[in-house]
Amino acid sequence: MFRALTLLLALQLTGCGWLAPYRIDIQQGNFVSQDMVAQLKRGMTKDQVRFVLGTPLLTDMFHADRWDYVYLLERPGEPRAQRHLAVIFEDDRLARLDGDIEAAARAKEPAQ
Repeated sequence: MFRALTLLLALQLTGCGWLAPYRIDIQQGNFVSQDMVAQLKRGMTKDQVRFVLGTPLLTDMFHADRWDYVYLLERPGEPRAQRHLAVIFEDDRLARLDGDIEAAARAKEPAQ
C-alpha cells in the first residue's frame, strides 16, 4: 500500500511539473570578451589576432580576409544569447572589426 501511494505521488508530482528534468547550459562557438577585443590593434597580423582571439569558428575559402567569431549560449528558461564578431584583414593585416562587440578606442585609431 505504501509503495502504491509513493508511486502515485511521484507520478502526480511529475505531471504537475515539480519534478522537471535537469537541463544543462549549451555553449557553442568562440567566446570573445570585451577585454579580448580591447587587445586588438589595427595593423596586427593574422597570427597575432589568432593568439588574442583563438582560432575562428568560421573561415571562408572565398573570403580569406574575413574571420567570423560566433558565440551562442542557451540557458533553460532564458532567451538565447548570441554574439558575432567579424575580423576583416587587408594585405594580411587587421583592418577593421564588425559585429555586436564594440571595438576598443585604440583599435579604431590608425596604425602608426
